Order: sequence, then structure tokens, then C-alpha cells
Amino acid sequence: GVWRQTRALLFKNCLIKGRTKKSSVQEVLFPLFFLFCLILMSMMHPHRKYDEVANTNLGTLDTSQLLNFIIGYTPPTRMAREIMKKVAFDNFEDGIITEEYLSEEELQEASVLKSSNFVGVVFKDSMSYQLRFHDSIAMSSIYMESR
Repeated sequence: GVWRQTRALLFKNCLIKGRTKKSSVQEVLFPLFFLFCLILMSMMHPHRKYDEVANTNLGTLDTSQLLNFIIGYTPPTRMAREIMKKVAFDNFEDGIITEEYLSEEELQEASVLKSSNFVGVVFKDSMSYQLRFHDSIAMSSIYMESR
């Protein structure tokens, strides 16, 4: 029963593939062609490995540019509050204004209203974050070259 049906179906498929050679060849060659294109593109833009940057003294910070500077952050977790408190008061004499927002949407709305002196910080987890400027995400300059 089952073996005979399987053998008949296999024979039928071989006959169909034999009669439609053009489409059968295309089924094999198109994926190989696209794979070759992907390999070629990856060879044209190789992955660059950047070495470690040594610690250097950057000098004193010019705090006159940070007057009326606002840093908004989300989500308002205990860890985020502690980090932003350190940023605002431990590093600057006058302190920087920090505002917490319940969601990224509220943070984006605030960045539109206060675009000239506003930076948003979105905490992804306790160890990673993204800086948001008016309608954009800040990226490190080392990634701009390969992008």
C-alpha cells in the first residue's frame, strides 16, 4: 500500500521534472545565484574589528553649554532614577534637569516640544540604554563608517 503509492508519486514527480527541464533548472540555479550575490556583497563590505581605545584624560568639561539642559528618561524604574540622580548631581555643580516619562511615546512628544536642549535616555535594561535626540537615535561614530 504505502510503499507502492510513494514509489508511484516519486516516479510521477521525476516525469514532471524531466518534462519541464527549464523550470527545474531555474529552481536550482536561482537560489544559487542569490547565494552568490549575498557572498559577493559580504566580501565587498567586510566586517571591521575596532581595537580597544585606551583611557585618556579628556580635560575639564565646559558646563556653560549645559545651562537649561534637560534629560528625559524612561521607564521610571528605581535603577533609572538612581542613575539619573548620579548624572544630574554628582557630576555637575548646578545639576542638570532630569524628567521621567512613563513611555517612549511621551519621551518623543517631549523631545518635539523641547528639541533644542532636550536629550532622551531609553533604558532597555539595567545595563543598556539608547540616547534619543529630536527624531533620531544617537550612534557611535565608529559604526557610521560601516553603515
